[in-house]
Amino acid sequence: MRYVFNPAPTVSVPVLGTASHFPVHRIYCVGRNYEEHAKEMGFTGREPPFFFLKPTDALVVVNAGESAAMPYPSLTKNLHHEIELVVAIGTGGKNIQAGDAHKHIFGYAVGLDMTRRDLQNEMKKQGRPWCIGKAFDHSAPIGPITPVDQAGDIANAEIYLQVNGQDRQRSHVSKLIWNIAETIEHLSAAWELQPGDLIYTGTPEGVAAVVAGDTMTAAVTGLEPIKVTVD
Repeated sequence: MRYVFNPAPTVSVPVLGTASHFPVHRIYCVGRNYEEHAKEMGFTGREPPFFFLKPTDALVVVNAGESAAMPYPSLTKNLHHEIELVVAIGTGGKNIQAGDAHKHIFGYAVGLDMTRRDLQNEMKKQGRPWCIGKAFDHSAPIGPITPVDQAGDIANAEIYLQVNGQDRQRSHVSKLIWNIAETIEHLSAAWELQPGDLIYTGTPEGVAAVVAGDTMTAAVTGLEPIKVTVD
């Protein structure tokens, strides 16, 4: 096959403790999936789950034991951090039942859903899509993927983020409004999941702004933490 230009290389994330990489297909994100975060964003209750997507080139891959940098994005004066547990899909499927969801998970990683909050809020006011607030370049830092059999009790893991060594977000995965299995059930009813899909499962309360020079340390118990500095 002849292309008009050389296609971009496959975007991938390293698998912890191996020489293998996880090729990324799509990046799905779950909105307002912790109750306290929903409240701080002006919402309450267990609303039906909703999703948005990021492009694969939004990933900033942080290798084990290393740190990474992300540039402060254009057009914003209010860049927010959102730590998230990321689920890596190893076996695809459509209309997956929650009871079978675990069969489709390859592993887990720590991720950040960086948000141009001012742009997102302006789009909300206008009733327009807010891709510009979420799906920009370098908006999805991620650490190595830990295979599911090495990740421990993820459903009850602590999840936290510090900025310059100070706590900003701290909660537990058990506080997800829609747990991992339920999320996969809902998501696979709308899209046929594919091997290589990543699901950013939502962020707990405490989201706030970062500025150039800030260093974010994000962790989920049992997974490789990540450190990202805003340039």
